[in-house]
Amino acid sequence: MTEVSKGRVRANNIDFHYLEAGSGPLMLCLHGFPDNPHTYSALIPHLVDAGYHVVAPYMRGYAPTGVSPDGRYDAALLGLDASALIDELGGGHAAAVIGHDWGAFATYAVAAFAPEKIEKIVTIAIAHPGALLGELGLNYDVIKGGWHAYFFQMPGAEQAIAHNDFDFLLKWWRDASPEFEIPREVMEGVKETFRQEGTVEAAVNYYRHTFNPAGKDPALAELSEKIAAPTTLPCLAFHGTRDRPGRLETFENMDHLFTNKLEKVVIDRTGHFMHLEQPERVNNKIIQFLTS
Repeated sequence: MTEVSKGRVRANNIDFHYLEAGSGPLMLCLHGFPDNPHTYSALIPHLVDAGYHVVAPYMRGYAPTGVSPDGRYDAALLGLDASALIDELGGGHAAAVIGHDWGAFATYAVAAFAPEKIEKIVTIAIAHPGALLGELGLNYDVIKGGWHAYFFQMPGAEQAIAHNDFDFLLKWWRDASPEFEIPREVMEGVKETFRQEGTVEAAVNYYRHTFNPAGKDPALAELSEKIAAPTTLPCLAFHGTRDRPGRLETFENMDHLFTNKLEKVVIDRTGHFMHLEQPERVNNKIIQFLTS
C-alpha cells in the first residue's frame, strides 16, 4: 500500500497543506470545486509506482490551506500558486501538472505563465480557457451547464451552499455526474472540507473574481489574457459525455488552442468526476501519456 503523508509549505504568500507520496520528479495534482486533494487517492499509487513524487495540495482558500491574504481568488493567482509550488517542492521543475475542474484551470494557467518549468499537462473535465470563457457568455447550453458560475455572483450564495449540512454539494455532484454512485465517505470528506472556516467564501470567490468583470483585479489583466492563449506544452485532456450541457461541444472544438501534441479522451457515460467514475481507465491513460 502506498504511504501518503501530509505536508505544509509556504508558497506565493500562502501556507499550503498537501498530501504527498513517492519520490522522483514532481507530479503536481490540483483539485477543483467542490472537492479536495483526496480526489486523487486512486491515482496517487499509480504515479508513485511510475516513479514520481506526488504532491496534491488543498487549493488556495480550501482549509487547511490558508485563505488569500488580500482576498483575491482570480484564476491567474491559481496559476501563480502552481508555479510557486513547483519552485518550492520540485526545485523549479515538474514532470507534469494534473488538474481537475479549477485545478485544470490552474494547470492551463501555469502552462501559460511558466512552460519552462513543466514537461506535460493533464486536464480533466475542463476545456481550454480560450474556448470555455467565450462560450460561457454566449452559448446557451454552456450558460445552462454553468449556472452555478452565475448563481455564485449573488449575495447569499455561501448560505445556500451551507444550508442543510451542505446538501448543495451532494446535489451539485449528482447533477455533474448523473450516473455516478457517489461513495458516502467521498461526499463526507468534501463536506468536511467545506465546513472549515473560510472555505465556502473562498470557493465562491473563485467564480466572482474570474468570471465577473466587476470582480476582476486590473493588476492581473495581462496574466488573465495569457491563460486564454494557445498552450505550448503536450497535453492529455479528458472529458465525459454526461458532463453538464455544452461542455463536451466546447471541448471538441478547442484543438486550435494547442500548438504541441494534444491527446483528447472522451469517456462515454461519465460526467464531471470521471476520474472517480472510471479510475482504472483514466489512471492507465495518464500513466501511458506521462511515460511515453
